[in-house]
Amino acid sequence: MSGSTRDNPAKVSFASMIGTAVESYDFFIYGTASAAYFGTAFFHSDNAIVGVLASFATLAVGFLFRPLGGYLAGHYGDRLGRKRVLMWSLTVMGVATVLVGVLPTYAQVGVLAPLLLILLRIVQGIGFGAEWSGAVLMAVEHAPERKRGFFGAVPQIGIPAGLLLANGAFLLSEALFTGDWVWRAPFLASVVMVAAGMYIRNRVGESPEFAKVKSAGAIRRTPALDVLRRDWRVVVRIMALRLAETGGYYVTTSFMLSYVVLASLTDKQNVLLGTIVGSALGLVSHLAFGALSDRIGRKPVFLIGSIFTIAFGFPMFFLVNTGAGIATVVAVALGLLFSHDPIFAVEASWFAEQFPSEVRSSGISLGYNGASVIAGLLPFLATALFGVMGWVGPALLFVVLGAISTFAARFCAETAPARTGSTAARSTDVSAVRNR
Repeated sequence: MSGSTRDNPAKVSFASMIGTAVESYDFFIYGTASAAYFGTAFFHSDNAIVGVLASFATLAVGFLFRPLGGYLAGHYGDRLGRKRVLMWSLTVMGVATVLVGVLPTYAQVGVLAPLLLILLRIVQGIGFGAEWSGAVLMAVEHAPERKRGFFGAVPQIGIPAGLLLANGAFLLSEALFTGDWVWRAPFLASVVMVAAGMYIRNRVGESPEFAKVKSAGAIRRTPALDVLRRDWRVVVRIMALRLAETGGYYVTTSFMLSYVVLASLTDKQNVLLGTIVGSALGLVSHLAFGALSDRIGRKPVFLIGSIFTIAFGFPMFFLVNTGAGIATVVAVALGLLFSHDPIFAVEASWFAEQFPSEVRSSGISLGYNGASVIAGLLPFLATALFGVMGWVGPALLFVVLGAISTFAARFCAETAPARTGSTAARSTDVSAVRNR
């Protein structure tokens, strides 16, 4: 297939979504396992909170290395192409995930067990950090100009789809297995999903906008460094914009799994069920919010999510604190549907439209994964705040994340063509690239 061929946008978006779902599944099963199983399997402690903190610390390690994966993916995505980066990121992620499934536990090999777990989490972080930018750019750059919001939201469905698969896998595994096999089976099942993702992604062509930049000889030698030198303010704004979505998400899911157990409120299965319900709704809501952003703008849709995050922090914990299973399911599902989904749906198009095409992969990778470093620490921070302040600590943290993202949105320009009357805030034309 010619590099200049523009594939059907629905086909490309679907392929990007499937791959993202696979990588998200790999990444999220680690979060679930950290909250519910790894504290006892890999860390020797008689204190439940200490075991959870140690487990969440290894969860955070993966996030700390996501910027490295993002830097590499951005650099090579702008130099070699979006598709090539997508293929190797999926391979790296898949291998690391399967290996977690065969790791020995602390009871078997002692301190070597958590060390190996941390090493594989680092590899996972690099692989996942490389995933997002290529997936969304393939969708956005193949899409018609005035439908970028909708088609850019399609790969985002891979996140709730992966989360749905991850939590469903644990619910099924708990019904079928006992002992360590409960958490091992979901990791081992990843090998089938990775193979399917590789096959589907290999059937689409390269981004037409990257092909234009390449044919014009406008490829940068150091695109990621160029972004850090010239556009670092945009990168910082993107990091701040993501906090309500990514930070709020991990408080709602990973931390909440541990919270209901530590506070003896309800069974963790209710949090898993709420996550599944919210993720299932997200399969539709992302598309709806993405399409809405093409009509009314990226910023108004984004603010639906960030302002809801501010308003819902304390009510979410009020619901969970009742100890009622249905209240917990509703709280988690609402947190995902209105705090996470409106923001995440517009990130692909809004972030991509902040950069010209020859440094776009680097720009959105650095901003997106830079925020992940902070987000990865939040389950740990929420648990620590709970230990000091009770439930008020993590509830306040949730509110603050929403406030930061809402404030950051004030300084970001609207880029939706329907609202601006032009293509994007910054031209993607190759002639503009050369004169930049």
